[in-house]
Amino acid sequence: MLRGENNAPRENQDIPESPHELASITPTARDDEVRTHQAEPRRRKQKGVASQNNDSDGALYDVPEVLANLNEVGAPSPDENPHEQLQYRRSFLETTRSQQKEYQRDQRHRRLSGGGAGEGGEGQERPAEEPKEAVPGHERASRAATEIYILSYLILFSILGTLARVGLDALTRYPGAPVGISVLWANFGGSLLMGYFSEDRRLFMDSDKSQNGTKPEEERCENASSPETGRGGSGGAAANEPDPEALRIAARKVHLTFKKTIPLYIGLTTGFCGSFTSFSSFIRDDFLALSNSSPTIISASGSSSVIPRNGGFSFMALLAVNILTLCVCISALKFGAHLAIALHYITPSIPVRLIRRIFDRMTVVVALGAWLGAVFMAIWPPDRPSGSAANGQTTWAQETWRGRVLFSVIFAPLGCMARFYASLKLNGLKPSFPVGTFVVNIFGTIILGMAWDLQHAPLGSLGGRIGGGLIGCQVLQGVMDGFCGCLTTVSTWVLELTSLRRRHAYTYSVASVGVALAFMTIIMGSLRWTRGFADPVCSS
Repeated sequence: MLRGENNAPRENQDIPESPHELASITPTARDDEVRTHQAEPRRRKQKGVASQNNDSDGALYDVPEVLANLNEVGAPSPDENPHEQLQYRRSFLETTRSQQKEYQRDQRHRRLSGGGAGEGGEGQERPAEEPKEAVPGHERASRAATEIYILSYLILFSILGTLARVGLDALTRYPGAPVGISVLWANFGGSLLMGYFSEDRRLFMDSDKSQNGTKPEEERCENASSPETGRGGSGGAAANEPDPEALRIAARKVHLTFKKTIPLYIGLTTGFCGSFTSFSSFIRDDFLALSNSSPTIISASGSSSVIPRNGGFSFMALLAVNILTLCVCISALKFGAHLAIALHYITPSIPVRLIRRIFDRMTVVVALGAWLGAVFMAIWPPDRPSGSAANGQTTWAQETWRGRVLFSVIFAPLGCMARFYASLKLNGLKPSFPVGTFVVNIFGTIILGMAWDLQHAPLGSLGGRIGGGLIGCQVLQGVMDGFCGCLTTVSTWVLELTSLRRRHAYTYSVASVGVALAFMTIIMGSLRWTRGFADPVCSS
């Protein structure tokens, strides 16, 4: 379980380290466990989400241990005080990471030493565990099948997230728009959904476990922690009861253990929310505001102009883009969490059997079909001269489908999967600084800056055509909207900012924006302040 900080001493405030441990003992034994933890120091280490799922009864998937490095999985909930208690425990991402690394180090040491010591004591051999059944009538998904399901969800939801971002960008570009940052809407929407999915406890409830969709252990925790239960007992009985806040936190962690190892959840958060938002586009808007090069929308009368301004005004424009984006996205994350809390009792639950029997298997086919379909449509676009969307007078020079969306859809899964594997490999290196998210955001920003320069400059090797001609311009647009847009993310970034300690959060945010903007200024500024930006051939 995640450890937190307390502002005041409280009784019975320690709870079992792993949610599945609480779920596997009786209420009386659980009370004894809580009281025992008050007198003796903790010796057990925090397990990763993946190991909790693999060790617990009812595990649906054989989840890789490295999956705990995904911050969409390992980060605390955006709102850790949903019941608005006067005192509550705050969890931090770096604390979780440190405990997971310590646990994994102990596990490796046990394996190397022959596994003689058990988790609960010294010198005790752990009995052989019997295979555990996932859901009655269902076999537990193997490690290979689980990874295939995860990748399939990432492919499908990265395509859907890219389509949502590109479509919302087109909807919010109009003359007289109060906010000129078109990607702000997508970043707001993706952060809101990230907050909702991270906080929600109903959508992925294991509804096959009980009649009302709540596990028995969670029901006991919720009943014990409810205000009515706390007021109804006598003083003597209350002294023997475990801390309600501790049980409430345990109930939340029991569900998070189950939810955050479902491939569908990973697809919605890492896949859709991460692809719906774009850090590289945010930094691009930063530089365009700094250099007074923000795109202008031509009105119906055809009049459009860029008013020159001095360096002071450009600096204020830069601050405006940063302040607006950060405040809006962090607020959206919190609002999404509050929305999940408000809709808790009316949110339907997805049955486990439906996920395992239908969604997982169907997504493998649908994801690959959608990706291959985009490739075939890019080869034979519907608005080609002989296509179904042509009116008989259309030429290849008027073809727009590939530049607007098709190439973006083709490159989107590549960027999403690259971000996924980079997070698995790098996020666990430094608990106080998510290296994986930082690296993909910076790398994606660099790629977008280079693609922008190529798209807005005459290429001498191609006869001086701007962007290399129509096809070259469309491919570059697909790289920016698809690959870079899905490789970089704002939703995960703001989730990490709200989960880190204050000093680490400020360091991480300033480093991310500062380094990315510095690279963007070097790459795009070298063209902007020498030859200037030319209008791309494929601009709509």
